[in-house]
Amino acid sequence: MTLAAVEEITDILSAPVFGGGLPPDAERQLFEAAHSYDQSDVALAHLREARRLAPNHVAVLIGLYRFFFYKGRLREALEIAQTCLLRASIENSLPLDWRQVQRDHAAFASFDDPLARFFMFVLKGYAYLNMRLGDIEEGRVAVIKLLELDPSDKVGAQVLLTVLDQRELDDVD
Repeated sequence: MTLAAVEEITDILSAPVFGGGLPPDAERQLFEAAHSYDQSDVALAHLREARRLAPNHVAVLIGLYRFFFYKGRLREALEIAQTCLLRASIENSLPLDWRQVQRDHAAFASFDDPLARFFMFVLKGYAYLNMRLGDIEEGRVAVIKLLELDPSDKVGAQVLLTVLDQRELDDVD
């Protein structure tokens, strides 16, 4: 492996998405949260402490999102998804309103850009959660934006659109 390749990997891994810049105490809280996942109150306390220590760090936000999502606390997961969208917009120097993001604003069609990929996956989660919580139109708008940003559909947004379309067909029948 060349020195340039090693430096590129180091740059990617130092991105906030992969935990770069996370204070050690916050990292320890995330570790404790993961190991106490079966004890929801304990895990959530660790996650909240991690957020207090690193309130805007992507790794902490992802930890909170996953906790709420997998515990079925979808409204709270949606709140964190909205925060993640804002964070992803800031990290990518994108407009703060995801509706205003255009395909040429970042390398959305490439999996080589972790921050652009993070934005895409957060928007997909946001779309899905809105669909699950009954805001079908907001979910649809987000899915259409995903497909506009990444027409090759590397994040699998078409599946969500198919579900929405099928739902509409079922409602008509």
